[in-house]
Amino acid sequence: MKERSVSFYTLGCRLNQSETAAIEQDFKIGGYKIVDFNEPADMVVINTCTVTEGGDADTRRLINKAARANPAARIALIGCQAQVQKEAISDHPNVSWVIGNARKMDLKSIIEELDRRDTPYSTRTRKHVITPAIERGSFTQKNAGIDEHRTRANLKIQDGCDFFCSFCEIPYARGRARSREFQDIIKEAEILVRAGHKEIVLTGINIGTYRHMGHGLMDVLKALEDIPALERTRISSIEPTTIPHGLIEKMGQKSKLCPYLHIPLQSANNDVLSAMKRKYSFEEFLDLVQMARDRVACLCIGTDVIVGFPGETEAHFRQTEERLRTSPIDYFHVFSYSERTKAKSRELPEKVGQAAVNERSRILRELSQRKRLNFYRRLIGSVQRVLFEETKDGLNSGLCDNYARVFIEHDGDLVNRLRSVKVEALTNGKLTGRLC
Repeated sequence: MKERSVSFYTLGCRLNQSETAAIEQDFKIGGYKIVDFNEPADMVVINTCTVTEGGDADTRRLINKAARANPAARIALIGCQAQVQKEAISDHPNVSWVIGNARKMDLKSIIEELDRRDTPYSTRTRKHVITPAIERGSFTQKNAGIDEHRTRANLKIQDGCDFFCSFCEIPYARGRARSREFQDIIKEAEILVRAGHKEIVLTGINIGTYRHMGHGLMDVLKALEDIPALERTRISSIEPTTIPHGLIEKMGQKSKLCPYLHIPLQSANNDVLSAMKRKYSFEEFLDLVQMARDRVACLCIGTDVIVGFPGETEAHFRQTEERLRTSPIDYFHVFSYSERTKAKSRELPEKVGQAAVNERSRILRELSQRKRLNFYRRLIGSVQRVLFEETKDGLNSGLCDNYARVFIEHDGDLVNRLRSVKVEALTNGKLTGRLC
């Protein structure tokens, strides 16, 4: 039998990256050849995102790109957009499977079972749409997400969300909050470390709500601390109201936990936060990040901000801009408000015009860049631990514990090595240094 080939493309968040890595391992163990997305393949898998309109458009673009470059390939669309927009994305002739989040981790076995049942002709023409409701309850994962394309591994510990922010349809795409079995997390972590990963990033939709059999997020971090060959742990985005007691203190101590926090704010105006159904005021958020800044040396704090939410006036925006300017936040991801089909904010009046949205986005992105450079300048003269990720044009680059990227000149290949670096300069927006 001819060896079948499959390529993958991941849109969206770290959780999607983690899941794609695990699905890819399932195909690899099953004897499939894994090829680059731009190479010919029998199957193309696109793990979709539907957080914004941009994610929706990216899926359509990738379908067309894959079909043009690889017209004989059958395409599987999996994940969030597959779950909530199955009718909209299943009409392309090359799309053979649309599989939502409830079953996407079973992709290989689903495809093989369907191919056994279909005739040779119908295998090419029939579309299979599988998007059952997502059940609650703890879960396990069949394969470890060994990521052969990255030095750092993403480790899924949680899925779904119960918060129902008014702008978001993730609870509909991912289901209600549920946690991975504690021992299953540790088992995968040990496999990832044996595979060579020196840093693990904990990921999920709402990781601060992790709960399983009396274990919480701090218990996961403590267990990872006990894996000898694991050098660093990092947490991905975490909601401000879910940060567990002791997390900030642990970051400030000598431990494997990196001094890095990405805490979504979304707006610095309380009227907008209330309309968004967020669970805090700006003042409460500010107290939290200021406390973290005071207690953790070299801490990097990032956030997310949405501009153009319905009802956001010019005065609301100017307050957000000013508060971000004077806050201890080091950078922000800026998102233009996207109207989502299942999100409650669709019903709100006072839509913001596109020209105003574009201008507000530009202003905040420029502010974010200035604040990021200010954070970089504070690192000049310090010694940082760097996990090197790439060698290109005579330069090795990697990430410090606090997520700043540093470049050094070095003759050898330092990829996946953790070394101490003296940060010496900021040139053209890039930190440069030398090995200690």
